[in-house]
Amino acid sequence: MLKELIDKFYLDKEKEKEQHHFYITDAGKCPRAIFFKFKNVPRTKMAPEVLRMFDHGDYIQMQILNSLFSLGIVRAAEVKIPPHELISGRADAIVTLNNELYVVDFKSMNSLVFRNLQEPKEENVNQLQLYLHFFKIPKGILLYINKDTLELKEFLIEYNPALVEKLLKELTELKEKIDANIIPARIPGWPDDWQCQYCPFKEICKMAGGKEIKWEIFKEKIEALSKLA
Repeated sequence: MLKELIDKFYLDKEKEKEQHHFYITDAGKCPRAIFFKFKNVPRTKMAPEVLRMFDHGDYIQMQILNSLFSLGIVRAAEVKIPPHELISGRADAIVTLNNELYVVDFKSMNSLVFRNLQEPKEENVNQLQLYLHFFKIPKGILLYINKDTLELKEFLIEYNPALVEKLLKELTELKEKIDANIIPARIPGWPDDWQCQYCPFKEICKMAGGKEIKWEIFKEKIEALSKLA
C-alpha cells in the first residue's frame, strides 16, 4: 500500500538518464564508471531506502545552512559555478568569516564513518578545490555532519592550483575517450578500491576486462548476452 507507493516514488525519481557533461562530483572518480554513465549502461539500481537516506542527508544539510543564514554570514547558497564547456556544479554556500570569503561544502554520513574520520575525504577535497578555482576564492571549508547525532567536524582547505590542473586535465582526457568511444582501463586499485565496492557497474566492469576497449566491441558483447538471458 503506502510502502509500495513511496518506494515507487523514489525509484521513479532515480530513473537512469544519459549523462552529457561532467559534474564537479565526478572529479577524481573512476573514469570507467563515468564513461558507463555517459553511455547509459545498465547498472545496479539503488534500493528505495538508500535513496530516502540521501534525502534525509539533504534535509539535515538544509538545517545547517539555515543556521548559517541566521548567523548572517551567508553570502550565497546553492550557487552554480560560471558556465563551463566541460563541467558544471553547485556549491552549498559561500560565507564570510573575519572579512574573508570561504566556499563551504556540506557532507553528511553515518556515525561509523564519522567517528573514524580524521581527515577530509580525497574525493571531497577534489570537489571543493574545483569550487575554489571557479569562484576564485582561496579558502574553503568541508563541513561533515553525523546524520545520527548531528555532531560536526570541519576541515579548512586552501586552494591548490596544481591539483585543480590535474583534475581538469583528467576530465579533458576522459571526455576525449568518451567522444572516441574508448572504455577507459580499470582504476589501479580494482577491485578493492572503495569506489569498486559501491559501484553500480561492478559486474559490467568485470566483463570488460582490465584494459581499454572499444565501446562498440563491448556493446555488441553485452547485447548478445542480454539476448541469451
